[in-house]
Parts: sequence; C-alpha cells; structure tokens
Amino acid sequence: MTHPIITVEHLGKYYKLGRSPEKYQSLRDTLAGQVRRMRRGLVGKRRTSPSLDEGFWALDDLSFSIQQGDRIGVIGRNGAGKSTLLKILSRITEPTRGEIRIRGRVASLLEVGTGFHPELTGRENIYLNGAVLGMGKAEIRRKFDEIVAFAEVERFLDTPVKRYSSGMYVRLAFSVAAHLEPEILIVDEVLAVGDAQFQNKCLGKMKNVSQSGRTVLFVSHNMAAIRQLCNTGILLKQGQLATSGTIDEVISHYLQSVPKGFTFAGKTSPHGITLTNAAILDAQTHKPLHAITFDRDYSLQLNFQAEQPITNTAVVVRIYDSVGTLVSSLCTPEEGIAPFLLKDNTEIKFYLPHLSLYPGKYTASVFVYRSSDPAVYLEAEEAFGFEVHPAIINDAMWAYRPDHGIVRISSGGQVHRSENNNLALVAVSQSTK
Repeated sequence: MTHPIITVEHLGKYYKLGRSPEKYQSLRDTLAGQVRRMRRGLVGKRRTSPSLDEGFWALDDLSFSIQQGDRIGVIGRNGAGKSTLLKILSRITEPTRGEIRIRGRVASLLEVGTGFHPELTGRENIYLNGAVLGMGKAEIRRKFDEIVAFAEVERFLDTPVKRYSSGMYVRLAFSVAAHLEPEILIVDEVLAVGDAQFQNKCLGKMKNVSQSGRTVLFVSHNMAAIRQLCNTGILLKQGQLATSGTIDEVISHYLQSVPKGFTFAGKTSPHGITLTNAAILDAQTHKPLHAITFDRDYSLQLNFQAEQPITNTAVVVRIYDSVGTLVSSLCTPEEGIAPFLLKDNTEIKFYLPHLSLYPGKYTASVFVYRSSDPAVYLEAEEAFGFEVHPAIINDAMWAYRPDHGIVRISSGGQVHRSENNNLALVAVSQSTK
C-alpha cells in the first residue's frame, strides 16, 4: 500500500482582525496610537473597528489526503480558503493547528512572479528559483533553454524582471515552476493571467507534468479548465471540506450551490398569480443549477400558481447581464407555445440547447401577459440569477472568454488553402447544432 504524497489532518488557520500591538513602536506609531485612543474616548461606546480579539478561521478542521500522480482541482467560491490552503502547503505561512505531511519537492505558482527578485535579470531569477527548489546548477543548466523557450522571453533574458510586463513575468514564473521537475506542482489561477496562446500552453504543460507521474494541485474558477486537467477534486466552503471525489462529482456539487444574491425570489401579483419556482435544470440529471457551463444543454423551468383562471396567457423571460444590459428574451409564442390557460399549478419549460451566453453573472425577470392585452399580470423583476462558466471546445479555451462579448454567434467553417500560394479561404456556414 502506497503512502499519500500529501496528508492534511485537522488543519486550521486563524487570522486576527484589526491592528496587532507591536512590541516596539516608532514615535510616529506612538502618536498615531494616542490619536486613536483620544478618538475612541470621544465616540464613547461606539466602536468603528474590530477589537484585537476578533478574528476568523480561514481554514477549520480540514482533513484529506492526496496520492502521487493525482491531479487535484481545488474548488470553492471567493473566501472559501483555497489560497490559504495553498500557502500553507507551499510553506509560505504556518497553520494555527493541525498537521501536514508532504513527501516530495514542492514548486508553487501562487501569484505573478512568486519567488522572483525584481532587481535580478530573468536569467539570474531562473537560477535563483531553481536553487530555492533544491536544484543543482547542472540540473538548472540542463533545463535552461527549455524554460526560456517556453516563456518566450529570449530578448529580455538579461533585463531586470522589474521591467517585465505582467504577462512576461507570469510566463517566466510558470515556466520555471513547471520545468524544474518538482514532485508536487501547486498552481493558483495562473490561467487568469496572460494571453490566449499562453493559457493553452500552460494547460498543456500541466497535463504533461501530471502524466509523468507528478502531482498537480490546481485552483481556478474556470470549471472547464479544471474538468479538462484534473481527475479528482475537493470543494471548500467557508474553510471546511464540503465534498471530495471525482472531478465531475465535485464540479456538479459546486454548480448546484447557491451563490450569494442568486436565491429564487418568488412574487405574487395583484391578479393572484404567484411565481412559485424558477430554476435552470441540467438537461441530463434535471437537477436545478445556479452555475452553468457555456455551450451545454439546459432547460428553464417556471412554476406558477393562479387563484383565478386566466385565459390566453403568455410568459416572457428577460435575461440581463451584470451591468443591466438586456441580453436576450424567451417568449412562449416565439417558442411555439400557443396562448394557454393559466390556472391552479402550471409549469412552463423552455429548452436551452448549446447555451450561448458568454461567461459572467446574469439575472432573469419573469412577466405574465394576456394576448391582445397590454396589462402585465405578473411582474417579477430579478426573480432569479445564475452564473455562466467558460468552456474548452476543440482545445481552445481562449475563444470562450468573457471579453469576447455577451452572446456567441454559432457557425461552422472550413479552410481551403490554395496550392499555389499561402492564401487561405474560409467558407463559413450556419451551424446545424
């Protein structure tokens, strides 16, 4: 029986809020402290800042184990404790309680340029970073050309890295961490920085690292990237382990969780119509989701209750992005649903094949009308909300990023290249999805 390469037992990390008293203070700090104390005396019992004793557990009684060669996706919303966990595993910070056992050399890329000295050149930082990871000079020299070629910084190799752009910085930092053959590679949101080509290179390199038997811990809010790279996952919620298992199971659990402000808000109209439920359902499992993935199949289910029957009813759903722009609408007549009788409990379902909303946060408002009647019989503004996550299709994650717009125009195409020259003619035809 093999021993886990990483074992975490009852891990906890506590942070204090407010200012911590320093043993030694400068004259400026002493005067500032006197002013703060005088102010507290003026405001009486009203306190505007947390006391020294207040704090929170970023991680609380966290336990799990990782086997060699596992590709672990660490998932959770902002503030769940993901970055704190990686900093402890990377020995950047100490835990408040609990125990961690790591068998092997760890390389970390937690933020742009982790471990780099700004005054040193790119060449010098490669050797410095390798030495920190425990590499010998001969080992670093053997990998040097491969590191530089991957980072694409040949022209600036002897320039201090403080003059690098953020993209150059992160390319070199990732290249060093990935090529110096650590047993464990820890990466936090590296795909959020850099251009499209580099993001795909990172993903491919991490695949190669994991396939060589080394262990990868990958934190990202990009569920498509995590699904493609990782085989197992852990879901953190408020510093605790919510669930662990196969990556598909963990992502499914995460997508079903309710983000803050996205809960369903039912509403009753003066006409006695109540929107009792609104949910986006997975096309296969039919489970309600609050976060969905671009280009997958879903359905939108609406449930109404009417005190009195209403004839010739039509339902409209308007979808808005995070800044309030009307992105799209769903309307029962346009979807081939004839005006209907709304009475008792009525369910309406819209099918959403290959959802084409780009990644981001959206809200939806629901309206009930009668044909040939301008009056609104139900007006449920911001009835529910949902998130759309990116997807990787045909190994191209760059084509589905939020900065590419709001809605994707679906099309198919073929490339025809002339034999006589380098001219490529692209014939685009409407997709038959």
